[in-house]
Amino acid sequence: MTDAQPDARNAMDFVDQAAAARVALSPLRRQLLARLTEPMSAAGLGEALDLPRQQVRHHLKVLEAAGLIVEVGARRKRGFTETLYLARARSLLIDPMLVGEHAPAAVSAQDQHSAEHLVRTAARLVHEVGRMRGEAEREGSRLLTVTVEADVGFASPAEYDAFTQQLAQAVADIAKAYPAEGARRRYRLTAAGHPAVAALTEPKPLN
Repeated sequence: MTDAQPDARNAMDFVDQAAAARVALSPLRRQLLARLTEPMSAAGLGEALDLPRQQVRHHLKVLEAAGLIVEVGARRKRGFTETLYLARARSLLIDPMLVGEHAPAAVSAQDQHSAEHLVRTAARLVHEVGRMRGEAEREGSRLLTVTVEADVGFASPAEYDAFTQQLAQAVADIAKAYPAEGARRRYRLTAAGHPAVAALTEPKPLN
């Protein structure tokens, strides 16, 4: 988990610890996190979700221990002092490399057109950038990245093949002018393409 200050308005937190991921993926705790985009107490959450306050308090303590929520104050209500909690972020990104093989696999020419290779590469990208972002935040610095996106269309498979060849050549030509060897700041450039999304089936909720 990063050590950024809670910002439920626009922050995203990267979860790279298996224990914290297990806590966050519990259906009830996901409901609590969804409501904690503003300060709430165990009593308020219990009323909103129709759950006993003691049960909610237990799960809040679990979320707090995992670093997913923080105490942000207290208030007097009906003669009692209520502790207020806030989610560290509006959304959580689970490290895709928490489960599975971490070592990069050898890439063949055919792999460059493989959906499996694209997904594996994207997972490693999220894993590496997510962790570097957390380290930068802890150091109080900024992680400098670049993202370039464009929509393209093809009338035939031949056009698609021509585009991929031109793209690969263009990247290779530009890279020659900025050799990584010996450079003070080394970067990895990943160019990827996939069919534009029209509509996807929503995944089934976790039980």
